[in-house]
Amino acid sequence: MKLQITLLSIALTVLVSGVFAEEAAELTVDQIVTKANHMAYYQAADGKSKVNMVITDKQGRERNREFNILRKNVGDTDGDQMYYVYFLEPSDVRKMVFMVHKHADISQEDDRWLYLPSLDLVKRIAAGDKRTSFVGSDFLYEDVSGRNLAEDTHVLAETTDTMYVVKNTPKKPETVEFAYYNVSISKTTFMPMKMEYYDDNGTLYRTIESVKVEDINTKEGDKEVTYPTVIESLVKDLRTGSTTKMTFSNIEYNIGLKEDLFTERYLRRPPREAMR
Repeated sequence: MKLQITLLSIALTVLVSGVFAEEAAELTVDQIVTKANHMAYYQAADGKSKVNMVITDKQGRERNREFNILRKNVGDTDGDQMYYVYFLEPSDVRKMVFMVHKHADISQEDDRWLYLPSLDLVKRIAAGDKRTSFVGSDFLYEDVSGRNLAEDTHVLAETTDTMYVVKNTPKKPETVEFAYYNVSISKTTFMPMKMEYYDDNGTLYRTIESVKVEDINTKEGDKEVTYPTVIESLVKDLRTGSTTKMTFSNIEYNIGLKEDLFTERYLRRPPREAMR
């Protein structure tokens, strides 16, 4: 009986391994990056979280930022989105708002606004500024809402036991500061786990890492669902020695955010959902 069970176990292992190998072999690089983009930015119809940001310079000096971020998908596919970021701390950025209307159409630039309460000024962030520092951190404005997949060519550079490693090269290199970047994508969840940016000399100069990923249980209609979610991410600027860590808490999905919350009228008077 023991021998029969052992042989059955081996047979099942071979069969299951073969199925997974076949599924993996059938995935194109475009399918892999599409799945990864969905996991990073599009899970659930909308979402909210509180973020604690710690910026540490080369000398070990720290600056803190605390903000709430709201996100809503437009439509049922991974297309347009809206983001609303409301700053709580420290006092010099309190009540500042960053808002994004992300467009899936590559011919249409994303719309980005920044409200500066100290000046009572609404500033449009130009397309050329999307790869500049997000409120003095090592994250960039584009990191918050994501980069359009159509802006790069994607090549499956390596496959390990746990990761797909995809090399991404910009189609318009004159518009960005990197020559290419590699993304390590989990084979299990398709969550992007690490991004490595290289300059024209092939030197690694910047990394973004998903340090901690946890399952968040919620509802999608009447159905119980689980969303793997990054709860801690870390950016390292290898040139300056600066790092920025973002820790996410109070994460909620499918909370029924209204589209009108993501309009210019709410830049100066934030909705309750953003302040709580």
